[in-house]
Amino acid sequence: MAEDLAAQVLHTAELVGYQEGAVVSRTLINQKTGTVTLFAFDAGQELSEHTAPYDALVQVLDGETVITISGRPFQLKTGEAIIMPANDPHAVKALTKFKMMLTMIRS
Repeated sequence: MAEDLAAQVLHTAELVGYQEGAVVSRTLINQKTGTVTLFAFDAGQELSEHTAPYDALVQVLDGETVITISGRPFQLKTGEAIIMPANDPHAVKALTKFKMMLTMIRS
């Protein structure tokens, strides 16, 4: 974990900022057992379809997104979450400016 963030109350949506025309990320935890990463997407930005060898939980902290998993689109907004199963192709597209927390468990 980033030592400057340990043992304190975190306002997760405030730990990563929007940048015009970009996707910004900040890793909070990076261990052999898993990672926790914050992302901020400008409206219209996306991560193209890809796979990951581990299950991942996406929690929407701000805004709206479409997350496509195995060809099936899911529209999510602030306060909602979805599990992306290991090895299933997935993509993320920001409908508005949007922030998410990605928790990946490596096991």
